[in-house]
Amino acid sequence: MKVFLTLIKKEFWHVLRDKRSLVILLGLPIVMMLLFGFALTNEVKNSEVLILDFSKDQASQTLIDRIDHSEYFSIAGNLSSEKEIVSSFRKGKSRLAIIFPQDFQNSISHEKKAQIRLVADASDPNTANIVINYASAIIRDYQNELNEEKKLPYTINLETKMLYNPQLKSAFNFVPGVMTLIMMLLGAMMTSVSIVREKETGTMEVLLVSPMKPILVVLSKAIPYLLLCFTDIILILLMAVFVLGMTIQGSLVLLLAESILFIITTLSLGLLISTIASTQQIAMFISLVALMLPSLIFSGFMFPIENMPIPLQVISNLIPTKWYYSIVRSVMVKGLGFEYVIKPTLILIAMTLAYLFIAIKKFKIRLA
Repeated sequence: MKVFLTLIKKEFWHVLRDKRSLVILLGLPIVMMLLFGFALTNEVKNSEVLILDFSKDQASQTLIDRIDHSEYFSIAGNLSSEKEIVSSFRKGKSRLAIIFPQDFQNSISHEKKAQIRLVADASDPNTANIVINYASAIIRDYQNELNEEKKLPYTINLETKMLYNPQLKSAFNFVPGVMTLIMMLLGAMMTSVSIVREKETGTMEVLLVSPMKPILVVLSKAIPYLLLCFTDIILILLMAVFVLGMTIQGSLVLLLAESILFIITTLSLGLLISTIASTQQIAMFISLVALMLPSLIFSGFMFPIENMPIPLQVISNLIPTKWYYSIVRSVMVKGLGFEYVIKPTLILIAMTLAYLFIAIKKFKIRLA
């Protein structure tokens, strides 16, 4: 046991002396959280809007003021003709143009109806839909105020409620996704590179002929990365709560326990990669390229799995990130208990055991 602890201490000192490893282990989570939190968010705010007001009356000006004072829009300018809309979109100066017809207020007061045209730049369809929905919501609020004192023979009132994320903050989606991607990449990459580095330098064979069992040699190299990855989890959660204002709805103990399980899964996968790769470059290539793309696509973080063809949905079941992302969303966002995450937990345990079995078997064959 004393030799085992000495090897763990040696690996810790190796990581601490390697500035590049420290930057990757501690810097990557911070950078990704800041990027997704403030730069890559799917919320659309302060979109520049062009106004084409043929009416120029009090009603149109009231609506324009409300649009300008919302957090989603800022008035970029007033147009004199519809031809200017296309030229402005081509220059990328705005995302949306709002056209008020002539006699807008008169139409509302006497004819009880009026039409407002919304023209959006749909070169980015998702953003176009979002800004259209934001503008439509502001206009509907204004319309409801006008109809507040009027009673219609038949009225259908709609009440909508957003569970778990009433403010539709993107942090509720990307924080679990960032946790998933970082743990997959760091756990698998750092473990595989560490073991392959020992093989390249010839020191792994020296360790394996020592009195220690081969499995303890491998564990001594994996445990430091387990602790460092767990530190990253704590760092991500602290940033989510205190920087991004996100609350952890479920049990923190359950969330941390499931995170430890997933870290062990990624470390086992890294051990499996180390049995395949002969050089550090190959190990890093497999970890970054071969793992990152499937993890991103099939986790459900960026793309809904239910929208994929059936064969791809089947393949997604083989990707560990899908199950961990489901667990984090259920516990962290929805506040669910262990009984709701038993299935993905058992699947991760099964994957971990499978990775370890194959890796240890191939590891003994390669270094016999």
